[in-house]
Amino acid sequence: MSMKFCWELRPTDGNADFGRELNAQLPPLVRRLLAQRGIAGRDEAIRFLRPRLSDLEDPFLLREMDVAVERILQAADRGEHVCIYGDYDVDGVSSVMLLYNVLRAYGIRTDYFIPVRTREGYGLSDEGISHAMEVCGEVPQLLITVDCGTSSIDEVEQLRAMGVDVVILDHHEGGPHGRPAAVAVVNAKLEEDSPFTYLCSAGVVFKLAHALLKRRRLPDFDLKKYLDVVAIATVADIVPLVGENRLLTRHGLRIMEQGGNIGIQAINQVTELNRRPSASHVSFRIGPRLNAAGRMDSPMDALHLLMSTSPARAMELALRLETHNRARQQEEEKIRKEAMEMLESQFSPRTDRVIVLGSRTWHPGVVGIVASLLMRRYHKPTFIISLDENGIGKGSGRSVPGVSLVAAIHHCADTLISGGGHEMAAGLVIREDMIDAFRQKFDRYVRESTTEDQLKPMLTVDAEVEFPELTLGLLDSYEQLEPFGNSNPQPVFMSRNVMLTDAPRHLQGNHLRLSLRQGTCECDAMYFNGGNVQLPDPPWDIAFTIDRNVWRGRTSVAISIQDIRPAER
Repeated sequence: MSMKFCWELRPTDGNADFGRELNAQLPPLVRRLLAQRGIAGRDEAIRFLRPRLSDLEDPFLLREMDVAVERILQAADRGEHVCIYGDYDVDGVSSVMLLYNVLRAYGIRTDYFIPVRTREGYGLSDEGISHAMEVCGEVPQLLITVDCGTSSIDEVEQLRAMGVDVVILDHHEGGPHGRPAAVAVVNAKLEEDSPFTYLCSAGVVFKLAHALLKRRRLPDFDLKKYLDVVAIATVADIVPLVGENRLLTRHGLRIMEQGGNIGIQAINQVTELNRRPSASHVSFRIGPRLNAAGRMDSPMDALHLLMSTSPARAMELALRLETHNRARQQEEEKIRKEAMEMLESQFSPRTDRVIVLGSRTWHPGVVGIVASLLMRRYHKPTFIISLDENGIGKGSGRSVPGVSLVAAIHHCADTLISGGGHEMAAGLVIREDMIDAFRQKFDRYVRESTTEDQLKPMLTVDAEVEFPELTLGLLDSYEQLEPFGNSNPQPVFMSRNVMLTDAPRHLQGNHLRLSLRQGTCECDAMYFNGGNVQLPDPPWDIAFTIDRNVWRGRTSVAISIQDIRPAER
């Protein structure tokens, strides 16, 4: 019996043939992993393993892109004033930074505004629009939303009544009331069969910039130098790392490795990055620190860091973000403990299909992280809600595969003030006295739309390997599959009949270091957050991922344990 998961071994694909040259270059294990990702044939494998910027699709394939480009160039020709209205998360801040630099390169007088989570909340709002006008000092002729606006029917009408044209650059799902009356809405989620539905908002802004440059070239503007910022937004927003997302992220990480954005360099110094930048580093180091500003205070520290041209100023802001991140971690731990205490009295893991909790003492900037923690612990769709003194709650949700939070929100709309987002991550606004009604209706929706098996935590194992296969040569080929993330997950391997050669060593942070042996081959492994796991008696079957570890000039294959079970005969 597994300690955490039901294991499922992917079937072997016997058609992993990529031509004589690639077959000779790639180990059979890597060819199998390629085939499992739906890669077929030599040409497709080369595009996946060696993605080129010249493979980018025409940005005008995005619907209404031509209208958006025409309106922005019109603003440049007329000397108009433009306001960028963004969002406070990594994707929103990155989108504002990129679009601001693009518009300024075209000589457009540009201001920007990002709402504060605890003051204006997410997206366009009456208060947000009012504060944006104050920042601009006057009513602009054009307002461009990034990472918001798709559902803002009334707010766009309000701006039109003020004489402001609106262009929306977004990637969120459409609302039940249709398309806002904006000049252009560039959002692949509103199209049928668009090839770009995986883009985050920074990806949409990148496509807009590409379209502008195709229509009106700027000899001194290098769009490629912003790819590290696009990569960070793409990884941090957990959008699928497929197609152009994977291409942009691969090249963005390469730019980061070579130097890149001064602000990102400062974060890498603060977090003591001592290896090649990876999507994992973005997820666990860079993203949380950029997000911490918007969660705990104002997102402007994160934006100013990305815009910084001074290494000294960038380091000052990076250290400030580190302070925000520590405060976020403390608040997160407080909410997690209180939520766990609440679950003991009002939640049954066996019978309840969802988790919905709320409190007036919880910080609204951290509830999404706690929702993610509880979702992973119990494998249940989860909403965690922060209530203000008036009993109005703002909640963040995280889901499991097979349960769309957007569909659930639409189904439960009569219990909510508002809500929206993505299938796996969404937000809502609710009155305190409706939380129980929402929980019951949400639970019933999940119960009726899913099977019990769908809600079982599964660990998909890509391949069974023997310890002698885990060589640096394998790692060289394996790393061509990166970057790993949503829809291109890091492969999980399993090895059978593994013994301990020494007692597990407990490390700081509740981690375990394990000395393992399979046959005559020995390996060390890390079991992160495994300090409280009741380990079965060896021999074991282990599920794990691999990475490159560089320590004091020595390179080795790092093994990270994902799960352990008693060895099956």
